[in-house]
Order: sequence, then structure tokens, then C-alpha cells
Amino acid sequence: MLTITLPDGSKREFDQQLTVYELAESIGPGLAKAAIAGKVDGELVDTSFEISQDAEVAIITSRDQEGLEIIRHSCAHLMANAVQNLFPSAQVTIGPVIENGFFYDFAFERSFTPEDLEAIEKEMLRLSKEGLTVNRSLMSRDEAVAMFKEMGEEYKVQIIESIPDEQGLSFYKQGDFIDLCRGPHVPNTSHIKAFKLMSVAGAYWRGDSNDEMLQRIYGTAWTDKKELKQYLHLLEEAERRDHRKIGKKLNLFHFQEEAPGMVFWHPHGWRIYQITKQYMQTLFEENGYQEINTPQLVDYSLWDKSGHSAKFAEHMFSVESDSRMYAIKPMNCPCHVQVFNQGLKSYRDLPLRLAEFGSCHRYEPSGSMHGLMRVRSFTQDDGHIFCTEDQIQGEVSEFIDLVYKVYKDFGFEEIILRLSTRPEQRVGEDEEWDQAEAALQEALDNTGRDWQLLPGEGAFYGPKVEFALKDCMGREQQCGTIQVDFSMPGRLGAQFVAEDNTRHTPVMLHRAIFGSFERFIGILIEHYEGAFPVWLSPIQAMVLNITDKQADYCEKIVDSLKNKGFRVESDLRNEKVGFKIREHTVQRIPYLLVAGDKEVDANTVSVRDRTGNDLGVMDIAQFEALLQQDIENYSRT
Repeated sequence: MLTITLPDGSKREFDQQLTVYELAESIGPGLAKAAIAGKVDGELVDTSFEISQDAEVAIITSRDQEGLEIIRHSCAHLMANAVQNLFPSAQVTIGPVIENGFFYDFAFERSFTPEDLEAIEKEMLRLSKEGLTVNRSLMSRDEAVAMFKEMGEEYKVQIIESIPDEQGLSFYKQGDFIDLCRGPHVPNTSHIKAFKLMSVAGAYWRGDSNDEMLQRIYGTAWTDKKELKQYLHLLEEAERRDHRKIGKKLNLFHFQEEAPGMVFWHPHGWRIYQITKQYMQTLFEENGYQEINTPQLVDYSLWDKSGHSAKFAEHMFSVESDSRMYAIKPMNCPCHVQVFNQGLKSYRDLPLRLAEFGSCHRYEPSGSMHGLMRVRSFTQDDGHIFCTEDQIQGEVSEFIDLVYKVYKDFGFEEIILRLSTRPEQRVGEDEEWDQAEAALQEALDNTGRDWQLLPGEGAFYGPKVEFALKDCMGREQQCGTIQVDFSMPGRLGAQFVAEDNTRHTPVMLHRAIFGSFERFIGILIEHYEGAFPVWLSPIQAMVLNITDKQADYCEKIVDSLKNKGFRVESDLRNEKVGFKIREHTVQRIPYLLVAGDKEVDANTVSVRDRTGNDLGVMDIAQFEALLQQDIENYSRT
């Protein structure tokens, strides 16, 4: 008798072994039709897999995330099948699943064109409609090498020859196409219904620039056409909101080859930077942080002691002077320990919270840099809390509340919390890890919010809580973190005197909310599409004249508003007022104030907002009240 336990805890008994598909069929024909794969005792398998002993089994459909991943992997095979149908001389190499899709690398005598991609996609649709059965088989390595040699697949031969032949290699075949693969795959190609080929790019064989250049075709696949349409719309929206395009359009910043990965901030972009910095400075002061500043160049001996030169050297810039080697600091932590070490600290001094807007430099490969999102020179809203083990939970709880306040102030309501626990290779005693992980978990539980556990994903020196915010397009943006560090304070000689006059090493909490100013501002640009809330806008109002006669009156308005602390400028160019309104509307300026002869005579202005709404005629006091209310009514409280 065979006993199958289903996900809801119910059990089914069978007289003989059966396949995953047959199990699904015994539950219902609808489930059998929808079945893509199975999960038997936690392992994903094909629907043809035979269950021969008691097991816990789940039927995987397209509604499951694992089902979607299988569809994408099968779609990669479908694409390779279509490519070889249309271009028989093309050789296949590897084709993995990636975020939101898949790719396959091909060796082909000429470059694939956009027209080729259209033809490949059309052939994929034909193969999908055919509902070709996908079969799994096993072969020895020698058998597989012989088969692919006969097929002329040189790259596949190299892959197979590099794999140990233990219990046979698995292959999947549909129609005339066969490829090496662990699987699982969809039962037949009719399950692959919604896909699109996105682009083609060059890729080196095995990722080695010394090897041949292949062609990589990228695609995306979804469970149905509605999801595909939504995803393509999201891509269009992301393209429209690209912070690099908006940054250029609004004249906020630029990059150039003479300083790769380093930002040239323009006046309005730097103003946004300064507003966010001043916001954070106020927050630091209100929450008991003491702001410090530490050197940019630090002798390599400190990085040796901290362990960074051993683990981080490839990302560090260095410079030699006076026969000494210095590192341009990639992070602020070791320098903060040096400040802590100046003068012996007592337990009464803890927790000691140090903060720095620390400018850091890290080497990022040129191919990985991406506008403000990934740079080589950046500034962190960095902070380090030196505390006792008993103080970890309280400090983390306060920090979590602080993170939520900051993200809300900047317009982000949905936050994802994750706890990363001890990795296999780590420093510190298990008792320390137990206490730290328990403190972080308690702090997370006390929020009353959901959080996710990431076992084994902590840093080698301690567990951490990570904060990801969701932007207006639903994308997760990893920003904040608080990390427990058992290692660095001891390595760098940090101590405090306990109540019993014995000396102890403090725990060090690394914490950041923005992560880096550059990346956070990039996120803000895309989230708001450059239309920043009034309190954050580099210019809050622009005053426009209709003719030269109103120039002096406009300047008086600007002076009056500036004296009240508002960020206001004027545009007195000899241009038609309609032209100036359009230009500054495109610049996303919140309010446009227009003054003609009637407004001068009545000591008023005509007010418009950046969406084109005419708010009517107001005197200056009324507009000041409107502007102040707009700033105060924002979530920044």
C-alpha cells in the first residue's frame, strides 16, 4: 500500500506506484490538465515521475512560482528548438532561467537581426500550438558525447565532457530537439502560452573574454497573455521613468568617461542631495547620533587589521605616498572604531551612536555600473552603534521604527523585512549568534509586521535585518540594513569598562537607511518620475512675467518668498508666457506664478500647478499659505 500526503495534510492510499500526473488525475481532471510538475518530498520532478514509496507530494501548476520558473526554462528550450529549425547550423550552448525570463547562447556564423527574432518567435508559437510531448531520458556521458558529436554540437560536447558521469546524465527531447538538462520541464509545449523575445547581445563562451563570442537571445515568459502584457507595460513604464533620462531632462546630474562611475551633480540635483542630507542630519540629532567625519585615505595596515584587505581588496582603490600604501576608504566602519577608541569608554557611555555622511569609493567593473544605482564614488548615510549584547534588541527596535518613518516621509508605504541568519563560515561563538538572532527576531516580532527568514544569508561577522521598499511600479529596492558585528570591534581593540570594572568588547551595529545618497536619489527620481513632492523639489515655484513691465514686481515676489524660506526662482526672459509655462511644466516645477498688468495692479499672481490646473488668482499671503500647507500636509511628520 502506497500512502501519499498532500499539502493540506490529507492522505491518499494506492495499491501500486503511480506517476505525478496519475496522482493529479485521481484528484481531478482539471488539476491533471493544469499540472506542470510535482514536488515529491521537497524535490521538483516531472509529471511523468513515478512515486514508488510513501511521500509528501504537491502538484505544481502555473499558479505556483515554481511552475512559472519551469515554464520559463521550458520556453528557453522552445526557443532553442525554433532557432535550430530555422537556422540548422546554429549550435546551442546554455539556456538558464533568469529574473522574469530566460536566455540561450548560440554560436552562429552571422548576427541575429530583429527580423530573425520575429521569425523565431513565430516558430515558437507554432511549436507551442503543436503541443509536442517533452520526454526525459538518461544517457551515459560517452553516449551523450557521441550523439552530440554526430550532431555537430561542439559546445555541447565540451559541456558534457566536463561533467562527472555518476548515474547517467538527464536529457529532454521535444520533436527533433534534444538538450542536456536537469529539468523538470512542462509535460508538453502547449503549457508555454505567453512569451516574447526581447533582445540579442554578445556573450563570451563560458564567460571568458579569451574565448569565442556567442550570441545571447533574451526572452520573457509568463503564465498567460495578461501577465505578459502587464510585464511589457511595466518595462515601458520603467523605460519612461529611467532616472538617467529624467536626470538629463531636468538637468540634475551627468557622468563622463574622465570619471567613470562618479557623479557630476548639477545645481538642482545637488539641491535635492542637500535636502535629503539635511533631513537625515536632523533625524540623526533627534535620535541621539553624534555626527563625525573621518579621513578619505587610510593606511593599509588598518584595513589589514579589520580584515577588509583580505576579503575586499579587489574592490578597493589604493594610492602610494611617502613610501606608504593607502586605501581610499571603501567603507567607514574601521574609522568609526578609531573614534570610539579615543578615550576609555564606560558602560554608562553605551549605547554610543556615531553617524557620518561618509564618502566611499569602490571598484565596480565597468559593465556593472548603472547611472546612480551603481557607482564607484558614493556617500552613505552611515551609522554605527556601539552597545552591549543586552542592548541589541532595543537598538534594533528603535531603528526599525526610524526606517519606517523615513521611508514614509519620502513616499514609500510598502516595506519588506528580512532576517538573515548565521552562514556556515562565520566568526564569533554560537552563544553570541543565538543571542543576536533572538534579539533581531524579537525586534521584528515586536513590530507586528510580517517578515521573511533568510537562513544562512547573514554576514560572516553577524546576522542582519534588511529593508527593501517597493516603488510605484512594485519593484523591490534594497536600501536599509542593520547588521550585528561580533568581529571588528575586537579586531581593532575596542573595549569598554563594565559595571564590575572588567573590560569587555562592545557589539557593533552597522546601520544605514538610504544605503547611499546616489542610489536613493535615483530611486526617488524613478518613483516620482521627476515630479518630486513640494518639500523635496529643488524649485518649489517659478515666477513668470508676461512683459518686461512686470519684471521688478516678479523679483519682489521672489525675494518675499525666499525670505520665508521657500525655494523660488524667476524666468524673466523675453519669451511668450505660454512657452515659458510649457517649459517649466516639463521641468516638473510644482507651482508657476504668472504676473501681468492686472496682477501687478491688484498685488496678486495667477497660480498654476505642474499638472496644468489653473488655481486662480491669489495674493502673496494666500500663495504662501498654500505652499506651506502643501509642504506640511505631506507625510513628512
